[in-house]
Amino acid sequence: MNVRSILTEFVRKRLFSYIAGVIILVITSIISLRIPKVLGNITDMLNTGNATEKEIYGQVIFMFLLSVIAFCLRFVWRYFLIGNSRHVESYLRRKLFSHFQTLPVSFYNERRTGDLIAYAINDVNAVRRVFAFGFVAAIEGFLINTVSIFYMADTIHPVLTLMALGPVPVVIAVTIILRKTIRRRFEMVQKAFAAISERVQENIMGIRVIKAFAQEEPEMERFRELSRKNLKTHMRLYSVSGMLGPVTQICFGVSFLLFIIYGSRMVMAGTISLGDYIAFNSYMAAIMRPVINISRIIEVWQRGAASVKRLDEIFTEKSDIPDGEENLDKSENCDIEIKDLTFTYPHAGEPALKNINLFIPSGSTLGIIGKTGSGKTTLANLLLKLYPVDNGRIFINGIDINDLSIEVLREKIGFVPQENFLFSTTISDNIRFYQEGITIEEIEEAARMSGIYDNILEFPEGFDTVVGERGVTLSGGQRQRVSIARALVKNPSVLILDDSLSAVDTETEAEILNNLKGLLKHRTGIIISHRVSSVMYCDNIIYMEDGVIAEQGSHKELMELNGEYCKLYLSQTEANSNGISEVR
Repeated sequence: MNVRSILTEFVRKRLFSYIAGVIILVITSIISLRIPKVLGNITDMLNTGNATEKEIYGQVIFMFLLSVIAFCLRFVWRYFLIGNSRHVESYLRRKLFSHFQTLPVSFYNERRTGDLIAYAINDVNAVRRVFAFGFVAAIEGFLINTVSIFYMADTIHPVLTLMALGPVPVVIAVTIILRKTIRRRFEMVQKAFAAISERVQENIMGIRVIKAFAQEEPEMERFRELSRKNLKTHMRLYSVSGMLGPVTQICFGVSFLLFIIYGSRMVMAGTISLGDYIAFNSYMAAIMRPVINISRIIEVWQRGAASVKRLDEIFTEKSDIPDGEENLDKSENCDIEIKDLTFTYPHAGEPALKNINLFIPSGSTLGIIGKTGSGKTTLANLLLKLYPVDNGRIFINGIDINDLSIEVLREKIGFVPQENFLFSTTISDNIRFYQEGITIEEIEEAARMSGIYDNILEFPEGFDTVVGERGVTLSGGQRQRVSIARALVKNPSVLILDDSLSAVDTETEAEILNNLKGLLKHRTGIIISHRVSSVMYCDNIIYMEDGVIAEQGSHKELMELNGEYCKLYLSQTEANSNGISEVR
């Protein structure tokens, strides 16, 4: 689905309000442009002295009533048409956010956050302005010019009408020439905004690192450079778009001067009346405003076109992960089987996993250990369908993972990633993760199992404590345990802990693992770690190296093998016994 189809869908949903708004706009224009003619009639009455005082007052009251009616109707059509622009902004932004949720992890790996923020704010706002000022001003200008020209040519003088319309072709020609330049330079403005957004976000997120390394001045200088670039791109845009208004005003200024000279002579010659002259002057002003707005309308439309093009780049992005239709029973436990799995990340030369064969029966726990970059996390990512995998490689209860619904699969899995992301809300909301039906008792039980319950009670607000952005007000170990509680509270059939105990001490680690033993008896567990102490009690352990399973077996079997697992265990045991902190 592209932006145009989304906007077409929106217009169809609100077609009645658009039709009503346009009809009322037409009526308003006709009524408003009748006022100059009435003013001209009043002028002629006063000039000739042939009308009675009652007739003059009648015309004045009539003109006043026309103004009041036009004012009221103008409010109504603006409510419909301008109001719809806010609705389209909300509708398009919701569609964009919803589409973001469907895109794979690989998309976010290749896109900067600042760019995505620019799409959601600047580009959506540019489309809104098309539906607000761009759409309404174009229709209103067309109606005003059409009705004005009709009144001027039919009731006043056709030659003067042609004189008044003289600047219009010049203005249109200039705007057509400049429109592509405006669109191109607006795209550069959007890119500059994205760069600034990215820099601000990175500095806020990394403020502790910046302060720790005393990099405030260098970062300020980088930001000043981005600001200068942003200013330069805006000035280059305005140097073009700013030409349109003065050109329009100069053309109409010349036309208006000619009208004053030629029209006054026609009044003196008696060809037209003084009232017609004044009415024509009002019509000239009415025509001038929409034509002057042509420059702004063109600019708004070109900005909108540039934003639609940018948004289309996002909306045409599709997930490369197949979403199947097969379902899994909610109460059903899960067996996991992996057959000859080889996987390579996009744009990577070497496979991250090579010929992986595993069977993890329900009720058993698999421990995965190995050096950094050995492929441990990759295996978890593939089980969650975060990356595409070939058919016939991963099976859940005998069903190919590609045939399973993504939503159903992820509902069955409780996943605690390496990056323990917490939202800027309360601890209870972070554990509940906005899922309905989860009681406070279940939240507390999950907190107990993850070993964070006592820490939470020490906070003044308890479970209602609001954590900072990304959970920055909590320690690393606390964030990890809250993340574990979030996975446990959904009561998953498969629990995956991806190095989720690295920031806790060995005593807390032992407590959490002991709590999980009973839970994992009836579930499928996968514990990924660089610590042997985290996986040594698992039913099956694999030691990974360079994307392959180098060793496999229980802790006892691997120790008897006297291989890399045994060496790692002995080195970590010796380090702990000597009180040496592990290097993470």
